[in-house]
Amino acid sequence: MHNPHTAAPARASAVDIADWRPEDDQFWESTGKRIAYRNLWISVPALLCGFAIWGMWGIITVQMLNLGFPFSQPELFTLTAIAGLAGATMRIPASFLIRLAGGRNTIFLTTAMLLAPAIGTGIALQHKDWPLWVFQLMALWSGVGGGNFASSMSNISTFFPKRLQGTALGLNAGLGNFGVTTMQIVIPLVMTVGLFGAFGGEPMILVKDSGWILGKIVAGTPTYIQNAGFAWLLSLLPLSILCWFGMNNLSTVSPAVGDTASGTIAAFLKIIWLYTLSFLPAGVGLYLYLPPPTGLGLLNMWLAMPLIVVGTLLVMKLTAFGTMKENIAKQFAIFKDKHTWSMTLLYVVTFGSFIGFSMALPLSITVIFGISHLPDAAGAMQHTLKNPNAPSALTYAWIGPFVGALVRPIGGWISDKKGGSIVTQVISAIMVAASIAVGHVMMMAYKSANPEQYFTLFMLLFVLLFAASGIGNGSTFRTIGVIFDRQQAGPVLGWTSAIAAYGAFIAPVVIGQQIKAGTPEYAMYGFAIFYALCLVLNWWFYLRANAYVHNP
Repeated sequence: MHNPHTAAPARASAVDIADWRPEDDQFWESTGKRIAYRNLWISVPALLCGFAIWGMWGIITVQMLNLGFPFSQPELFTLTAIAGLAGATMRIPASFLIRLAGGRNTIFLTTAMLLAPAIGTGIALQHKDWPLWVFQLMALWSGVGGGNFASSMSNISTFFPKRLQGTALGLNAGLGNFGVTTMQIVIPLVMTVGLFGAFGGEPMILVKDSGWILGKIVAGTPTYIQNAGFAWLLSLLPLSILCWFGMNNLSTVSPAVGDTASGTIAAFLKIIWLYTLSFLPAGVGLYLYLPPPTGLGLLNMWLAMPLIVVGTLLVMKLTAFGTMKENIAKQFAIFKDKHTWSMTLLYVVTFGSFIGFSMALPLSITVIFGISHLPDAAGAMQHTLKNPNAPSALTYAWIGPFVGALVRPIGGWISDKKGGSIVTQVISAIMVAASIAVGHVMMMAYKSANPEQYFTLFMLLFVLLFAASGIGNGSTFRTIGVIFDRQQAGPVLGWTSAIAAYGAFIAPVVIGQQIKAGTPEYAMYGFAIFYALCLVLNWWFYLRANAYVHNP
């Protein structure tokens, strides 16, 4: 008698695997485990590079300031914000890509796409005289790296059985998040050497002190800022090849994708189509938000951001065709569930803070601690005199994201034992207190002729914020997995990760605006108020006596 559970195993060499039964223990141990982990270990460095390309403008803008690029501090803050907004917006369609185009096709093409902003940024950074909109375009293009998270997580979840979902997703997301730290260490390093010889362009001379992980680099030193983009070619080229030859499509997940040239081309066109759809509302929204001459300056951030989100959803719904219609309809169904909205806000607290502070911290260190803040004859504070004892952002900025990524699996592990919501509650309380404390320290530093005296306390408090947000990333992932069934959990994770990623837009804008106004502490106080409101929301939904779902 034929036993359906002993069907012929999937061929490890097949691009498109038709037989995939990860819940079948025999199949998993004999065949599935090897294939799944191979796809995971290729996915991790690809996602890491995605995070690196997405977040690189937080470091690049610091060096642009040190090299005397003719842009104001608020304009430089907009570059990090634009990259953050683009990455967040591209996560919305990215959650559909695996089912429409296949895992191997999607991860290969979206990884290869990172070559464009890497090369373009390297070229642009060799020209101080180029207009601001060129750098803004490169920052927008870098958003591809942020969007890749949603498709990467969706892909890996399809390869593993339910009992290993937490482990697999934790490894993919946690190690992928190290892309932020990797970028903050690698970019300052590669800017010190002519990495590509004559092909890499000429160096520029620092007009302000800079730094790297080992300490300060004095003004007058040649630096290759273009390597901040070009250096990623060394990893992206082999990774793209590895994705193409080492990963798989699962026919059980994406049945419309076939192992043929026409099927592959059709899959690529779907990916390009959906990513283009997300670029359009992001570009229009930014044009309405950014001040002249780049944009019209008609909308503030709080109007532009929801406009972009709603515009992206509407464009996707109105232009959907074929199998896209059904998938989008399933995605829209999650909006009827109140837990989708509560978990979205809670994930903003955790991942939104992590990525937002990662983007904003380097330039914040440079602007607040790199200048001696002195009053003029009339008593008005001036923020122009160079601080000779300034700490280098390029030396210290990586520490916070490193700690945040490192503790992410710990958050998941504790949550499995104690419950996700109670962990989220504790870290939210910590973030309220730490944000208020950071705000106070920023205020003191921004009024001081010797701001460096506050730097150690500033960094310790920010590392605490990163650690709390990292642990919270694990706890909210656990909560979503408990509240929603497997069919719903994927779209909810995609949606919450997209909205939370707008923290990479909000934090640089808010902090940059408040620094310009002379009140950087107001930004952190505002974040503290938001964390406090979410603390109450978390208690109401998941921790009170009659909670909807108790401590998921």
